[in-house]
Amino acid sequence: MVTIYKRLWCESRTTVFVLDEKDRVIIETLEKNARTPFTELARILGISEAAVRKRVENLQKRGIIEKYTIKVDPSKMGYENVTILGLDVEPQHFLEATRKLAKIDEIRWLVTSTGDHMIMAEIWAKDSNELSKIITEKIGGIQGVKKICPAIILKRVK
Repeated sequence: MVTIYKRLWCESRTTVFVLDEKDRVIIETLEKNARTPFTELARILGISEAAVRKRVENLQKRGIIEKYTIKVDPSKMGYENVTILGLDVEPQHFLEATRKLAKIDEIRWLVTSTGDHMIMAEIWAKDSNELSKIITEKIGGIQGVKKICPAIILKRVK
């Protein structure tokens, strides 16, 4: 009898990690619910809780698991305007503009990208007036920002 193990490759800046099926299940389970107890993971995997703990610690040490977080509904917190922004910045101001954008509290995530825009950001605003103020005063005032393309999110599907 031949057993075939699926392997998941994780590439970091300096190292490529090979993850076995148990690591993959741990990651997928914690992505769905970061509060899943190690006892539950042990039951799912058919291994001891101590073995799960060691695997999770190893995943953290290797930087595969970076942090544990929660998912919230912005509208239930009073944020009626969730907006994705595409930003273009003059190349000579790119790094400094990115640093300044990262300090704006209303920006929930920020990434550099290829494609239509150099930078993508998600903003949570209470209303359209607040959104306008964030875009014009906080973001538009950053040196080098030359184009801001907002797209208001109508509904989160997934």
